[in-house]
Amino acid sequence: MIQYRIEVADAHAHRFLVTLRIDKPQPRQQLSLPVWIPGSYLVREFARHLSPLKAKQGTRDIAVTPLDKASWEVATTGSAALTVQYEVYAFDTSVRAAFLDASRGFFNGTSVFLKVAGFEDQPHAVKIAGLPKGWQVATALPATKVNAQGVGDYLAPDYDALVDHPVELGTFWRGEFTVRGVRHEFVVAGATADLDGQKLLDDTRLICEAQINFWHGRKKAPFDHYVFMLNVIEDGYGGLEHRQSTALICGRKDLPRQGRPVNKDAYTTLLGLISHEYFHTWNVKRLKPVEFAPYDYTKENHTRMLWFFEGFTSYYDDQFLLRTGLIDAATYIKLLGKTVNQVLSTPGRLSYSVAQASFDAWTRYYRPDENTANATVSYYTKGSLVALALDLALRELPASGKAHPSLDGVMQRLWQLGRPITQADVAQALADEAGRYPQGLQVKAGTPVEQAWLALLDKWTEQCEELPLQHLLDRLGIAWSSKAAPLPQQWGMRVQDTPGAAKVQAVMRGGLAERMGLSAGDELLALAGWRVRKTDDLAAWHDAKRAQTLLICRDQKVLTLTVPAQEGSAQGKAKAAATAPSHASDIVTLSLADVGQAPDKLARRQAWLQA
Repeated sequence: MIQYRIEVADAHAHRFLVTLRIDKPQPRQQLSLPVWIPGSYLVREFARHLSPLKAKQGTRDIAVTPLDKASWEVATTGSAALTVQYEVYAFDTSVRAAFLDASRGFFNGTSVFLKVAGFEDQPHAVKIAGLPKGWQVATALPATKVNAQGVGDYLAPDYDALVDHPVELGTFWRGEFTVRGVRHEFVVAGATADLDGQKLLDDTRLICEAQINFWHGRKKAPFDHYVFMLNVIEDGYGGLEHRQSTALICGRKDLPRQGRPVNKDAYTTLLGLISHEYFHTWNVKRLKPVEFAPYDYTKENHTRMLWFFEGFTSYYDDQFLLRTGLIDAATYIKLLGKTVNQVLSTPGRLSYSVAQASFDAWTRYYRPDENTANATVSYYTKGSLVALALDLALRELPASGKAHPSLDGVMQRLWQLGRPITQADVAQALADEAGRYPQGLQVKAGTPVEQAWLALLDKWTEQCEELPLQHLLDRLGIAWSSKAAPLPQQWGMRVQDTPGAAKVQAVMRGGLAERMGLSAGDELLALAGWRVRKTDDLAAWHDAKRAQTLLICRDQKVLTLTVPAQEGSAQGKAKAAATAPSHASDIVTLSLADVGQAPDKLARRQAWLQA
């Protein structure tokens, strides 16, 4: 058995002390620390936070030889147990690594537990000890002997399970509920004293019950204990899924508070995050791409299917808020419109497929810069729209048996496979659910149904064609209208207001801002002789009918650019159309249309919104 002891070495210095014991080490025992954490697709080099390793056999010191940036070798002799000790600097406030100060501790196993080569499939025991007085422990890792605060001994069946159970430490709010025999804990660190914990529990319970029913019907869930770990800070947002828990971050404004009105939009965003990460308990943690079976912790694990595992999860997160009554249909359609606009405002969608974006997540999505919107597309947002398009396309087909085909049926068919999946598996599940060709796709006679659906998937994920969302939504009586976007978006740039100035954050490919010569980092000083102090000043001084001068500051130099006339002569309009930017210059609004004279639309819409 592999044994770890983790304790607080110095909370003020943000250091954990870890002691690793290997009862029967190999002669040249290799150790390593993961360079990434599953669910967050970036090489994060966790080993940079480890102090030098110190090894002993009995009372004898043994040299530790580095092999590369995150692995070591210890030349042991005899059969005596090997003990390795090291400190971990823990001051990452995200959900991806480890954190420790005088009031709170948190860690993911990928940040603190060395992997022992040759013993990965054996049981791994963990003793959590040496905590400040009054601190509690929250984790879904199975306990073997702990006190009332959770301090003590835990056991994982193997290394993968060990590092897939994060641990929260400190003096946090704690509540729980049971759904379908599964005990759910919710711990909140950093909340104000007036947290309305009961509302948070009640609303989360609705989500959990609906999702267990979605995946299993009346059957038992594949886990009996689940923990939500929420860290509340001044302002923040994020989450990371695990097999029986999730680590979350939100701002204090996002939480429900007793005796105060709920910030509806902020709280809905938090509930959507909870729904998203809980759905991952199935979609990516158990139903996973073949490339993740097993994980390789030493390098990037590429897959072209994050559009499915993250994008489809993003589609269902708000769907479950709707299905549980936590939001109404109008709010859901508004959230859908927000996603549509996020994708349309990304020029990269026209040159970079969502499958390629999935593969390159490690170097593009997780390393954003001023050119990211031109160089890729979000597999979260674009992937969720692929899910929407497939769901609506299926629901247009004739009923097979008692119900119309739907994406719900596809997901459940994939779950029943009980193994990692490929894009071909998704196509087969679509074909089995539909029982016929997708509508509107040109198919040669005799083509197998699954090949037709695979061709449609390739078209929507491996190519850069726009999805037929407007047509599909119109068939449900969802109105699609547009209005002029704010001026910076019309020009093809993103601008951030800073104290006393407006700064360009990004310039979109093919847009007016690019043709004018603007670059990220430029400070906008004046338009047509009028001072620009904030983004709204651009619209106040802009006159589209005539050319205007734009003063900017770049690297302390004041430069003069020209904003060309955008309205007026037919020649000018033709030129503007010919050089139209590849980003959206309009904002799309989705709404529930009156379909009183179209009962077929109403029926389809109700079936979708009340799934």
